[in-house]
Amino acid sequence: MQLIDGKAIASQIKKEIAEEVNTIKANGGKTPHLAAVLVGHDGGSETYVSNKVRTCEEVGFKSTLIRYESDVTEKEILACVERLNKDADVDGFIVQLPLPKHISEEKVIEAIDYRKDVDGFHPINVGRMSIGLPCFISATPAGIVELLKRYNIPTQGKNCVVLGRSNIVGKPIAGLMMQKGYPGDATVTVCHSRTPNIKEICLEADIIIAAMGVPEFLKGDMVKEGVTVIDVGTTRVPSAETKSGFKLKGDVAFDEVATKAGFITPVPGGVGPMTIISLMKNTLLAGKKEIYK
Repeated sequence: MQLIDGKAIASQIKKEIAEEVNTIKANGGKTPHLAAVLVGHDGGSETYVSNKVRTCEEVGFKSTLIRYESDVTEKEILACVERLNKDADVDGFIVQLPLPKHISEEKVIEAIDYRKDVDGFHPINVGRMSIGLPCFISATPAGIVELLKRYNIPTQGKNCVVLGRSNIVGKPIAGLMMQKGYPGDATVTVCHSRTPNIKEICLEADIIIAAMGVPEFLKGDMVKEGVTVIDVGTTRVPSAETKSGFKLKGDVAFDEVATKAGFITPVPGGVGPMTIISLMKNTLLAGKKEIYK
């Protein structure tokens, strides 16, 4: 069994981005600028956004954090999006999800200029991705693809099972694994809460990408020997062993599955660090105007 170390790969990519930013600045180019809009005080969102701001500093980007209280109106958020769309200095920006119930996430995502949509959630980016055109690919699926690539994991003709059908992970990663080329060319099956025979389907899989949000859903008796397992789950569960009183659990029963797996990602330290670094890669592409001229 080989552990897929997302932390080490993210650190490697961080260095590559920092070197490229140094070159851009040395040649008199513009420093890439990422902005983030954070509404309310959701614990997960706070952590994620502070990690993004820190990573921007580490790679030499300019970053802006715009905060609103959770009683902010939808109109105010849409006005903020419009300002960022028009700000020539901002290359890319994200509105951190989830948003409070009274704000339509769909409206906000669609209001973002797709050329600055470094989260890759705008319907134009999603549509372009589905037909294999250049676009911003959402960060978690992009990070998964990068891990497969950096570990030279074969995907051509392999049975790939995606557990989960969310717009953020399940659907896009299924689309990417089907694309022509590497990593891709896989035969993809998407399973979800309505799939009756998940165990049988998983036992046929060469690659399993678990993104259901159900702690330890994938058990040892659901996988075959030599399988590659990518665990996207990050559920906080109460724990007496940690200072914070909780620990992160993935969608995979790690100890059971790891004894059979050829490759497996841990939680934490697997897909998580790749998500933030993929956002940085998208921001660099936006700054260089590589996707949309």
